[in-house]
Amino acid sequence: MPDDLLIAYVTCPTIEEARRIAHALVEQRLAACVNIRAHEAIYRWEGQVESAPEFALLAKTTAAAFPRLRDAVLALHSYALPCIVATPITAGHPAFLDWIATEASAVPSA
Repeated sequence: MPDDLLIAYVTCPTIEEARRIAHALVEQRLAACVNIRAHEAIYRWEGQVESAPEFALLAKTTAAAFPRLRDAVLALHSYALPCIVATPITAGHPAFLDWIATEASAVPSA
């Protein structure tokens, strides 16, 4: 099993933005797959408790691709402070994990 796999979690304000970012991440081979989920966020921003609908991206990626994934999200995102975090994948179906490692094999730009 590859030992450098991650789930990157990114939130977006609209389904259109979520789809645009998800497509870019997969097209650039920064993620093997991205799931989009709708949810409500409750958060503190500039001293106020806010709530808003959001769309969460769950991107299957590698530790090596994550810095470029983060930079791509920052370039495409409309939030002043987008949520971009990652957590390690510690177990899973071996063939699926190998697929992630193969598909999220972005070659750094020169």
